Amino acid sequence: MKSGKSRTAEKANSEKLKALQHAARSAATHRSYGQAVEHFRKAGHDIPASAKEVATYLADHAGRLAVSTLQHRLIAVHRAHLDAGLKSPAMDPLVKRTMQGIRRTYGVAQRRVKALVKDDLLEVLALVDKQNPMKAARDRALLLVGFAGAFRRSELVSLRIEEVTYFENGMELLLRRSKTDQEGASRTVFVPKARGERCPVKALLQWLELYGAEAGPLFPSINRHDKVVRASLSPQSVALLLKEAVRRAKGQRAADDFSAHSLRAGFVTSAAEAGLQPYQIRDVTGHRSDVTLAKYIRPVQRRRIPSLL
Repeated sequence: MKSGKSRTAEKANSEKLKALQHAARSAATHRSYGQAVEHFRKAGHDIPASAKEVATYLADHAGRLAVSTLQHRLIAVHRAHLDAGLKSPAMDPLVKRTMQGIRRTYGVAQRRVKALVKDDLLEVLALVDKQNPMKAARDRALLLVGFAGAFRRSELVSLRIEEVTYFENGMELLLRRSKTDQEGASRTVFVPKARGERCPVKALLQWLELYGAEAGPLFPSINRHDKVVRASLSPQSVALLLKEAVRRAKGQRAADDFSAHSLRAGFVTSAAEAGLQPYQIRDVTGHRSDVTLAKYIRPVQRRRIPSLL
């Protein structure tokens, strides 16, 4: 029979184990999986579920939900079973064939957002300054740093004032986590100085001088009274900010073609057009191979093919 002390230690170890398992996924992933499983339950199913139940759920929502959404929800149901120590119905041939049929019937090419290349960015920046002073300074710095560092929106909002190091020819920003670095190995991104008002380093220093903080989120929220809220922007806010900036410069129809990822895509496309080699682009973007870069670089290369007529 176990003593009280032994049971307490066992409970503490069990809680620690659960906490470590929970930490294996990001908060966003936990939230996303939770929402997916909740949708599965509201459709009349539960965990554990049979392969037939899961296949029926997929078939019921095929054509109404995007294929990628259904795939994500299937993964969430799969993980929910494994986390509970149960056999996953997602591995059953019935479920696999159903998902394969959905992809063949309803699958469409993944939507590609338009890259915000250098000329687009400069056009957008021309109207950014027509906002209230604090918001204008922050948005100019965010757009220029986001482009020059090829940052994802989640990376931009994670940057901190005290983790920027300045050099004579640019600045280095510490990126503690990213989409491809969930374990926090971290890396630094060097952003070089540029000429005049298009310089990301100058824009960031101007913003920080106006902001006046020495630590905290590099890009905080700003309320409708043009006052800083001491909390970082959300990733969604970055997307809305960029869309609004494009809308002012190019109109609503053009804004629909852009997203926060357009900054990162714009850097890669502009770098390829300028003749930078893939390894040089990867040094900035953090890509581990040229496979993902190819979808941006190949169109640029195709446009350089001379006519044979």
